[in-house]
Amino acid sequence: MKNSTAKTISLTTLFRLALWIIAMAATAFGLTMSTQANDEAAVRKALVENAAGFEGNDIARVSKVWAQDESVTVFESGHANYGWADYRDHHLVPEMAELKNTKYALSDIKIRVAGNSAWATFKYTFSADLKDRHVAGEGLGTAVLEKREGHWLIVHWHSSSPRRTPADSPPPKKE
Repeated sequence: MKNSTAKTISLTTLFRLALWIIAMAATAFGLTMSTQANDEAAVRKALVENAAGFEGNDIARVSKVWAQDESVTVFESGHANYGWADYRDHHLVPEMAELKNTKYALSDIKIRVAGNSAWATFKYTFSADLKDRHVAGEGLGTAVLEKREGHWLIVHWHSSSPRRTPADSPPPKKE
């Protein structure tokens, strides 16, 4: 009888332990999924903030979602910028100064998060007024972000638009 009671207690204890392990694993899985969803939402927010800041010619707003160091790389229109200061001073600020009535939107954003790194692919549309003409286009992009001190910051940006065929190109200016 003594032996049977010991086995019953052991089986009951093992069963409870197994249930506890399953519950903890389910909780951990739920927390992981919740953290993943929160990180994806934060990455999406950073990308949308970048687009809204660019659209509003608001360098301060854009600056909040970019890393402020030499880790930044930007590839656009066959040109490369290395470091935040290079991109900001030689590409972003001059471009914003030229554009008026800017519209810039991202769509079909696909985000992947792995630890403190994330990458996203997206489509974009763009239109703006320059001094002498209206420009519009669309294209594809990739962004890489890093989570630093709890904030997702853009460290790499690559966008491209379809090549224009001669028929698509604007007519040359007459002087």
